[in-house]
Amino acid sequence: MTDRTDTVGSTGSTGGAGNQGTYLMGIDFGTESCRVSVCDVEGRPLALAATGYPTSHPRPGWAEQDPEDWWNALQASTHRALDSAGISASQIAGISYDATTLTLVAMDRRGQVLRPAIMWMDVRATEQAARAQASDSVARLYNGGGSSPAVAEWYPFKAAWLKENEPQTYIQAAHVVDAVDWATYKLTGEWTTSISSAALRMYYNRSHGGWPEDFYETIGCADVLAKVPERVLDLGVPVGPLATVPAQLLGLRPGIPVAQGPADAWAGQIGLGVLSPGSMALITGSSHVLTGQSATEIHGPGFFGAYTDAVVPGQYTVEGGQVSTGSVLKWFKDGFASDLTSAAEKVGLNPYTVLDAQAAKIRPGSDGLIINDYFQGNRTPYSDSKARGIVAGLSLMHTPAHFYRAIEESVCYGTAHNLQVMAEAGFQVRRIVACGGATKSRDWMQMHADVTGVPIAVTEVGDAVALGACVVAAVGAGLYQDLGEAAASMVREIDVFEPRSEPHEEYRFYLERYRELFPRVQDTIHKVVDREAMR
Repeated sequence: MTDRTDTVGSTGSTGGAGNQGTYLMGIDFGTESCRVSVCDVEGRPLALAATGYPTSHPRPGWAEQDPEDWWNALQASTHRALDSAGISASQIAGISYDATTLTLVAMDRRGQVLRPAIMWMDVRATEQAARAQASDSVARLYNGGGSSPAVAEWYPFKAAWLKENEPQTYIQAAHVVDAVDWATYKLTGEWTTSISSAALRMYYNRSHGGWPEDFYETIGCADVLAKVPERVLDLGVPVGPLATVPAQLLGLRPGIPVAQGPADAWAGQIGLGVLSPGSMALITGSSHVLTGQSATEIHGPGFFGAYTDAVVPGQYTVEGGQVSTGSVLKWFKDGFASDLTSAAEKVGLNPYTVLDAQAAKIRPGSDGLIINDYFQGNRTPYSDSKARGIVAGLSLMHTPAHFYRAIEESVCYGTAHNLQVMAEAGFQVRRIVACGGATKSRDWMQMHADVTGVPIAVTEVGDAVALGACVVAAVGAGLYQDLGEAAASMVREIDVFEPRSEPHEEYRFYLERYRELFPRVQDTIHKVVDREAMR
């Protein structure tokens, strides 16, 4: 078996073996690995260590992981992060954590896991999610103001699936929790529900009475609410001290304050400092997540939320997303540019850099080639799992470089489309703060700004999720009053991509054509997808 671990050493902090300063630890239970970061109180990273774990796919559409693998990975990553940072465990002043949300963990009264965790990307609960259409509960506001279909990945549908398909496990489960709440228990022995999970993926809404029992009744699992930890805690609130046994296993001192952590993408939002209305976090990778804060409760077709108190108490969080972004570029690189990739790698070049340079020679609009980025469905604004990619305007004059640029543009069009839908509901974005893989390409970041017409900032610490967990830890340790004050001291912007007027005007025409494409062929695409599913 290959060693699926990685460690990054000191990256510029003044901390070290001889420094008696104060440091913070952030834990990120991601899809592929558990990462542990150590930073100082000003957000400067000392070390990050990652240890991978496997995902199993027992059936099509299913995805599971063993929480014991998460725990073992945390132990390995913590020890290596401390060693790499060169500090004493006694210098860690606070801990927080994030984890994938929509990841259901069933546990008995002793805190023992009863079955593999049902992961966020698992879509087995399609039948249960369809029942939401029959509900007139206020809970439906979170799904496009009630106009969008519910998504099979969300908590109540997976809970209903478990009840109906594994009844003995469901009966035995005293706790049916999200992954972040599993982490709370493992670290502190306390049972809580993160407001992040509750509001963002469990339909909990403080503005409308908390848990929507009528909605859960319609789905068929109202009794699962008795298995959800009663205490719903805001982010950064101290859960309790690090318990003795976990401390021993992790090489830390017992009693370190542990702060209530968020879902992973929203740790990224915190690590980008997007904690007040007017800004939007853009978290990039194989997909795009758009999330930001509103001063008022807004709902509307084409986006998720606004979720009450999900990140900042007294504010509302709006969310949009694109399923396939960086993954489409990778699909093109691997499948249609293998010769270029091989040649670039032989001389030590990043193939994406070479593809970017070729694409940069082509004018906005890719000489009339428009691609739609729904290669794996659409998250928003259509919430359509049967959506698929579209290529329009392809001619014999177009080259592979045109195709690559058109893919880049399609992702930017999708981001702009999401922002336009939110604006139609009254949510105006004045600036974007971005992190993740897309920020490695200055050309692509500039294209995002040109298409959207919104300035895009990037931050000093590119790993916003890891930093966000440390920001939350700093609040729980009492080093800062709240998330806003902590982020103001720990998050620093280092560059801004301003939209350029001429390309922006040129892109307005192509953005409108992009928006027209999918609705015109949606029914046809569904028929093809349904037929292929029967084969």
